[in-house]
Amino acid sequence: MDSAELTAGLREGNSEAWDAFFDEYYDAVCRGVARMMGGDVHDVADVVQETFFAAARSARQFDPARGTLGAWISGIARNRVALHFRESQRQQQVQDCTDRLGGRTARFVAWLDGGDVSPPDAAMSVELTEVIRATLLKLPDDYGELLTARYLDQLSVEQLAERSGTTDSAVRSRLARARRAFRQAFVDDPTWDEQ
Repeated sequence: MDSAELTAGLREGNSEAWDAFFDEYYDAVCRGVARMMGGDVHDVADVVQETFFAAARSARQFDPARGTLGAWISGIARNRVALHFRESQRQQQVQDCTDRLGGRTARFVAWLDGGDVSPPDAAMSVELTEVIRATLLKLPDDYGELLTARYLDQLSVEQLAERSGTTDSAVRSRLARARRAFRQAFVDDPTWDEQ
């Protein structure tokens, strides 16, 4: 299968084209990822798998005029390695914050359960603020932005409704869903297991 046929097959989701693509580029991607990452074989395997998944999701956008299939898959692999390192760094920061916080996380979880108007004083600590930011980043963008606007920027429900062109009750409903998503992301974080 030549390059043009392979490209067309990838765009169409042709399984033979994907088999040929995988056979041709898998070893090179593995070596490239291993060189960039070093270390854990399992992490390398995960990033290689994520690379091919990302390629499958973006195959329709591949433009042969901008480069070869090899350059394309290598670029995806570099991006996945960078994402892996950013996520690892974020997880380490959250773990470091958790270690410094000790039992104060329990007060924050209690606030999440109780629905008080404002979080406890412990939320003003730098460490907890970092953990809150990291948790907000795990949420869908609209939830993170809504919670930030309401609780950090202290916009009222009415202001949020006006800003988004919706009703107060729609904003309250979205806030409730966003708080539930935040609570789940915060409480279910494996770094809290030791608290």
